[in-house]
Amino acid sequence: MDAFYLPVSDGVFDSTVATESPWGHGLQHGGPPSALLAYAIETYEPRPDMAIGRISMDFLGPIPQGRITVTTEVLRPGRRVELAEATLVVDGRTAVVARAWRIGTAAGAATPVPAQPATPTPLPPPQDQAYLYGVDPSWGYGRAIEWRFAKGSYAEPGPATVWARPRIPLVADAPTSGLQRTLTVADSINGVSAELKVADWLFIPPSLTVTVHREPEGDWILLDATTTVAAVGTGMAHATLSDTTGEFGVATQPLLVQRR
Repeated sequence: MDAFYLPVSDGVFDSTVATESPWGHGLQHGGPPSALLAYAIETYEPRPDMAIGRISMDFLGPIPQGRITVTTEVLRPGRRVELAEATLVVDGRTAVVARAWRIGTAAGAATPVPAQPATPTPLPPPQDQAYLYGVDPSWGYGRAIEWRFAKGSYAEPGPATVWARPRIPLVADAPTSGLQRTLTVADSINGVSAELKVADWLFIPPSLTVTVHREPEGDWILLDATTTVAAVGTGMAHATLSDTTGEFGVATQPLLVQRR
């Protein structure tokens, strides 16, 4: 696996086995498509004086493997803030829509206030890679990510603190930004922190929102994740996001929770 996506032409990509969902070889995990839309927005009419502060994904249905077309536009231009949208189409169907607020930046524009905690959970040593119940350990996305749990595990329901690192670039022959690495793994927060046994329950996230106050640094992303489930069959996954220098953002997902 050389990358999650292979560029074909402007705005056109082929998915690789690295995007493979744990629930079907012909489907994509939500992480890589989310990161691809972040890539599309970051590289569309780029402005060095702006950075993405919030990006939200709406998953409109299963995301098939195959050739992908991504279109991008600025919905609300502005000097200090602007709203951009990217759409991912597979087999003639819109599968994911992302909207991102790009916010103006300037050196020395504000007095920095450090996030808490300033020092995140230390990165554990290498671990044997294990996955959710019923998942084939050969699945593509699983092999493309390295997971190191500092708290919790796939084997025990409940909150988890886990470091994650994509092993490969997002797009072949293109640099992968810190936000793109974050989106690649952030869609997994409901899985690593599942409160009910995955053998008996489904957790379906129709959306993912990531808000950051700065660009993450380095290869590793820390997900300090929890899931809350209501008796009516709804839930929410939430994670504080950190890199090796400290906290940089949060990720949230609404959940549909149902018995299998």
